[in-house]
Amino acid sequence: MYELNYKDEIEALQDDTDFEAKGDAKYLEHEDDEARLQWAFYRPSGSHPKQVSDKNVMVAIMAFNHSRLGSLERFNLLNPQVIEDERLRVKIRNRSRMLFRAMIDDDFNELIAVLEKYPVFMDLAYDQMINGRIWNESYADPVAASRFLEIVQEIVDEKLLSGLKRRLQPVKSFNIDEAKNYLESLCVQMQDLDGIIKSHYAEEFELWMSRQSLHPLQKIVWQKQIDMLKDIS
Repeated sequence: MYELNYKDEIEALQDDTDFEAKGDAKYLEHEDDEARLQWAFYRPSGSHPKQVSDKNVMVAIMAFNHSRLGSLERFNLLNPQVIEDERLRVKIRNRSRMLFRAMIDDDFNELIAVLEKYPVFMDLAYDQMINGRIWNESYADPVAASRFLEIVQEIVDEKLLSGLKRRLQPVKSFNIDEAKNYLESLCVQMQDLDGIIKSHYAEEFELWMSRQSLHPLQKIVWQKQIDMLKDIS
């Protein structure tokens, strides 16, 4: 357990206008692990990226938890010993949970990159996909969502699929132009879409179409594109 021997020393610098720069110069490469650990905690703009990779795992953990870097960059920089040791991973679990929540609330591309490199965090992705609330209107990229299903195929269940579908772009409020453009984009990407994603959108667009006042010939054109998502030739 570290003692806060450097606390007074660091606090004495806080009134300086270049406090962070002076702290970086003094503590980033400090030979004492304890000094680097405390600077990771007290650094005003969040820990320095270099500290997330610190050779001392406790410094790296402190820096990871106090960093303001994006999710993917933070995981990529993290001292690999922390990731490899289950006892150490526990010490970043709360922060990791928040980062996975943020990645799942986004377009899934960072989520895929992290899971491909660090599959040990699969349980956090599963938990947040099911239980995490949706905080914004940034929806999952369909191709990235398909890749996610490929990565987690061994743990896919109805709860996971339900959580995933909640994060796909809804189509029910689309006007005709919006629906047309989105359906066309799905058809262009069709070869890269998982069957579950295609079936989901086929159902959603058929429901959307049933609520529109379309000319019968228009319906035929729309249905042909929807059928492409059903793999109907």
